[in-house]
Amino acid sequence: MTVGGRRMRWTAAVFAMVTVLVAGCGGQASGPGAQDQGTRTVQTERGPVEVPSDPQRVVVLSGGLAGYFYTLDVPVVASDTRVLGVTNFDGGFPPSWADAAREVGTTPLPSGEQLSVEAVAAARPDLIVGGGQGITAVQASESYDKLAAIAPTVLVPRTVIAWQDQLAAVADAVNRSDRVAELQQRYQDRVTEVQGAITPPQGEVVYIASLPGDRVYLVPAKAALPALGRGVGLQPSDVVAKAPGARLASTGDSLQISPELLGRTADSPNAIVVDLGGPPLADLAKNPIYAALPSFRANRVWELPATSYRPDYDGALDTLDRLQTTFRKAG
Repeated sequence: MTVGGRRMRWTAAVFAMVTVLVAGCGGQASGPGAQDQGTRTVQTERGPVEVPSDPQRVVVLSGGLAGYFYTLDVPVVASDTRVLGVTNFDGGFPPSWADAAREVGTTPLPSGEQLSVEAVAAARPDLIVGGGQGITAVQASESYDKLAAIAPTVLVPRTVIAWQDQLAAVADAVNRSDRVAELQQRYQDRVTEVQGAITPPQGEVVYIASLPGDRVYLVPAKAALPALGRGVGLQPSDVVAKAPGARLASTGDSLQISPELLGRTADSPNAIVVDLGGPPLADLAKNPIYAALPSFRANRVWELPATSYRPDYDGALDTLDRLQTTFRKAG
């Protein structure tokens, strides 16, 4: 773990410290097989995991997953706060669940190049949930054995990208699967409302991910945001098929292409730019490689915030609201 420029190695002494922290939890169910509230088995990529039937001290290792726990009314004692394009190493809760986190007293986990296993142990969890996408998923995977020594640990696979599937995975881990159908129906009802309230753009839509740096990223049609847009009538462009050999991220929700290929790959009549901390739409429009695209030339480009890129339940609802406002029927 890198702290203040020095590299701290995981040693037997540090492991002993974590063990002492776990042992001093004051009777909380905090280790594998804890029986205070009974246990149940959850199937994971790491094999079956015995988790509390009614977890009361959950530590969440991914800011992108944390919102589901508040939606499901599950107590979160500590959570990572990083969400791509929204928050970073500076800390602070993402606005979408900041109020809920403060209300229940959630403690932010320290952000860094490696996961602070000591901070996780200090939170005295009875369940640890991580995974999903991004750097936090990598960190959790690398530290899995150390985490599992503290409390039952469930990692959501990085290939689970749709919010519906992430919600189901989290709900299964915390024994709230009975809430999933209701939440998904509420979302589907909102989809129906938006379908009747908008005029979708004619022709396909290419989704552009604006990230820091000079690299060019497009969003595959099967990723979370284009799939959401398809649900209300926005037809996503199959950019993967148009750019054979281009680099698809391991999570499957971004496609890196060379600037020379952009004109051929992003040739759709419409575009949506997702601001992930890179140049905003107004600046992209000044860049010759983007300005030459059909969508930019016709001024048929719209912008969505970072929370729409890998939306959780609340982010998906917010994105529907934004699409309704953007493409509202005339008259």
